Amino acid sequence: MFSKNKKHNFKLRTAFLMLLTVCIQASAQTTPWKPASFEIVKSNHKTFKTTQYAHAFSGSKHNIVRLASELQGLTGIEVPLDQYKKETNSPLQLKFKEPVQLLIGVFEEIDTAEFTPLNSVKMVLQNGLTVTGLSPINVYAVSYPKGTHKINPVNRSFAILGVIKASEKIEFRNANFPDGKLWNPTFIVEGFSDEKPLFEIIGGENKPVIDEEMSGTEGIQGGFEGGRVVKVGDTYHMFPTERAGEKGVDYYYDRVKTRIGHWTSKDAIHWKRESTIYQASGTYAVTEDDNPMNDRRAAIWSYMPVFNEKANKWYGYYLAYTVSKEIEPNHSFGRIWRCESTVDGMEGIGGPYKDMGIIMEPGLDSEPWEGRQGVASFFPYKVGDKYFGFYSGAYPFNSWADYPKKTGKGWFVALAESKSLEGPWSRIKDGSNPIKTIHPFFVENPIVSQLPNGLYIAIFDGGPDGWGHHLPNMMGYSLSKDGKNWSEARYLPIETKVNKWWDIMRTPLCLIPEGNDVYTIVYNAIDLKRRFHPTGMVKVKLNKDVMESRLKELKK
Repeated sequence: MFSKNKKHNFKLRTAFLMLLTVCIQASAQTTPWKPASFEIVKSNHKTFKTTQYAHAFSGSKHNIVRLASELQGLTGIEVPLDQYKKETNSPLQLKFKEPVQLLIGVFEEIDTAEFTPLNSVKMVLQNGLTVTGLSPINVYAVSYPKGTHKINPVNRSFAILGVIKASEKIEFRNANFPDGKLWNPTFIVEGFSDEKPLFEIIGGENKPVIDEEMSGTEGIQGGFEGGRVVKVGDTYHMFPTERAGEKGVDYYYDRVKTRIGHWTSKDAIHWKRESTIYQASGTYAVTEDDNPMNDRRAAIWSYMPVFNEKANKWYGYYLAYTVSKEIEPNHSFGRIWRCESTVDGMEGIGGPYKDMGIIMEPGLDSEPWEGRQGVASFFPYKVGDKYFGFYSGAYPFNSWADYPKKTGKGWFVALAESKSLEGPWSRIKDGSNPIKTIHPFFVENPIVSQLPNGLYIAIFDGGPDGWGHHLPNMMGYSLSKDGKNWSEARYLPIETKVNKWWDIMRTPLCLIPEGNDVYTIVYNAIDLKRRFHPTGMVKVKLNKDVMESRLKELKK
């Protein structure tokens, strides 16, 4: 008996030591490599910090979205991508004060014979980083002695990712990062492109401001998604979609049985739940088409309060869905309702509200791109003597022959117009819808306001990097000088100044001016390890010089 236990213990110790060895090796492989100093000689090449969202190429939108941890924090050199693609590049000269290993990212495997005998070269990372719109990148370490050297490693596109000490111990591994061509198109991240950012991230809360088990979250199984925050006097008022669901019922039902809550705060950090504005039925449809037999208020989302100065009332615009249990997406045939506060004046923000009817719905003037989910959101804003309203669609039909089940992928926005907030609202039919200048296939829940120089700004959900999608995974914004024509999106990397507690960034609920060019953004995001989707807060600062330059660009 003793001998068997001894043998068993020996096997356990051996297994433990093997596991420990593997862990140590893995740790060693993923420890950031130590940088070596270098100097760029007689050149205008710029350096960059090798990190997520960095641009490795000058004059391009391509940015790093996946990065092996060994490379994190090194200093790279921007190279002109177009020149190297055309093989018109001129050699780069670098001066090293000690023997080094130059880390070069190449879009394919290279013939090491292309290097001189003085330069030892080896692949150190296969699929070591992902750059939007470009092929998989392998990383090679090329040895250089102390001194000044011309760097012209290969006659093809490459990136210089950093310089490390010659003594650094590095082992080959396959980082298995995906093909950058999955990110189509490339996108502009504030603070990482060649242009100056409109907004600087200046900080915020490093954890959710509303989270599971906090006061007011009782009965909310799935957390929050979408809605709007407005500030009245010194009080913030939030109207989020509460993914209520039911205890003991699968988390998917959180998206079905929803309600609109009213929360208040004095600082956008500490929140108090005041009331329920609307409660959805959570009843699944009995037919798969848009049939009045179905409960068309089965799920309620995206409540947008807007103050009507002429009527001296708060209006609410919100979305009601039919919900299918079997068809993707389960939210179908969205309808936009308008309601009014029964209390006059700004103090009526908390309601109660009364329904005034449907202002937009699927019908003869719908277009196939609106898809099975449209009308999927609505936000009105004034331009001159009329109103525009962003409305959206998703899971588009290629043609009406595909109705009601054969859908594609795409989350689009478009504009309707009206002479008043009450309506009637008409889809604009001049060929400009859907609006693809912001992003060609993903914009959700835009909220519009104006900057101090009159520019219209729409802040929106930029789409997940998850669930099979390769999207920016950041909130974004677009600018317009006339409220109708919208610029290409820029995205806000708030995790550069706030601890990233989320996996998937979702919807911004506001862009509230606080004075001194500072703005508050309240947002929803997802931690994939949890069912509950929390709410966060961040502060940004507007650069007025950039604001004016953007206005000039839009007027051209």
